Amino acid sequence: MLLLGAHVSISGSIAKSVDRAKELGCTTFQIFTRNPRGWRAQKLKQEEVEEFKRRRREEGYRVVVAHMPYLPNIASPKQDGWRKSVNVLIDELRRCDALEIDYLVCHLGSHLGKGVQAGIERVARAVNEALSKVETGCVLLLENMAGQKGSVGSRFEEIGEIFSRIEQPDRVGVCLDTCHLYAAGYDVRSEAGLEETLRAFEEKVGLRRLKVLHLNDSKGGLGSGLDRHEHIGHGHIGKEGFRRIVNHKVLRGLPMIIETPEDEKGDYSYDLGVLRSLYRPE
Repeated sequence: MLLLGAHVSISGSIAKSVDRAKELGCTTFQIFTRNPRGWRAQKLKQEEVEEFKRRRREEGYRVVVAHMPYLPNIASPKQDGWRKSVNVLIDELRRCDALEIDYLVCHLGSHLGKGVQAGIERVARAVNEALSKVETGCVLLLENMAGQKGSVGSRFEEIGEIFSRIEQPDRVGVCLDTCHLYAAGYDVRSEAGLEETLRAFEEKVGLRRLKVLHLNDSKGGLGSGLDRHEHIGHGHIGKEGFRRIVNHKVLRGLPMIIETPEDEKGDYSYDLGVLRSLYRPE
């Protein structure tokens, strides 16, 4: 079965995210467990937790993904900001454990001018500390960045070096975002480019660590460093690029999540429909 879904809202209650995913015809989905634009989170109510888990079981969602809030930067060289970021990561892992969520996606962030190597060391330290504080079945996923100035983890060799420093690597995986890949210079649009990208990922990180895909087209060109998501088929990757991605033998079985815009061009229903039309069952 194609595991295809969207990042859906938890407005009203976390349990309502299940209904929103069902309305869209999702076979997997992603949420924030809190307000993504703040540092503090309201404590999860036990009845809300139980209702979410009950609704998920009823609807048969095998894989559910959560995403870290926007503000944390686990690559930060600033001790106060890094400490706050690690505390949020620890709290998110605990929330995901309570909700029985399978994966938590985390942006690696920015080294703020201190250099990639310093950022790599901060990210690894943050991951190690968080995992040492929380025993959970939720797997932490490091998401590739788009090549923005100061970013950590836009290149596979950087992600690989982070893994070399992680003390519990079996509890950590990778989420690859197609927009970020393309903007960082990985040509996932073409057949040859996609094969080369996966070969490089296998060499530097390991395909066994790839757990989730974020399917977003790219407003920016190849290597632009521009993290701007576009509707499927309306960006530089294009429909044919996504046809190859969703049908690729290495990728087709992974959970795939869209984080595309909702505007005059379309909405989640539109983009999910496009991707379903491109998928070819074996």
